[in-house]
Amino acid sequence: MTSSNAEQMPEWPTPEHVPAEEQARRQGIRPIASVDDLARPDLFESDEELDEFLADLYTSRRAGAA
Repeated sequence: MTSSNAEQMPEWPTPEHVPAEEQARRQGIRPIASVDDLARPDLFESDEELDEFLADLYTSRRAGAA
């Protein structure tokens, strides 16, 4: 069953659309060569801050499973 007043989806791609590959090229983004590229050893200022983050993450994941 179809609705007679359903919104029409716009044509794709739109004239303003820029593919992700082109966006990355324009921004100078390069592919990740190694997982070491993702390492951020100074992301947390202390072990306590990391522990708080992990505790919050654990709690939020368990809340979503209920």
